[in-house]
Amino acid sequence: MTKERTQALIIFAGTFTAFHRRALLELAAKIRIPTMCARPEWSETGGLISYGHDPRDQFRRAATYVDKILKGTKPADLPVQQPTKYELVINLKTAKEIGLTIPPNVLARADRVIR
Repeated sequence: MTKERTQALIIFAGTFTAFHRRALLELAAKIRIPTMCARPEWSETGGLISYGHDPRDQFRRAATYVDKILKGTKPADLPVQQPTKYELVINLKTAKEIGLTIPPNVLARADRVIR
């Protein structure tokens, strides 16, 4: 990444990246490049920004499906749903470490800011 002068790193969710999360984020911090991820736990671990569906909302919605199935609704009769709630998390500690200033208007849009 340093040889190619990478300016940012987008990390896609997957088994491989989840397993190597700490190493990926430590490397990005070492070479001072911002990271963007889809899951909030990446920002909690040291990623700069994460934006993706809110897993708590997904679990709540899944519980209503379980309830309907237990009450007799056939799973095939339940509609497929897309996420409706997304969460933007910004890690200001990481921003400071890599020498990046997050504009106030972006911070105002964040659902959560890690300091």
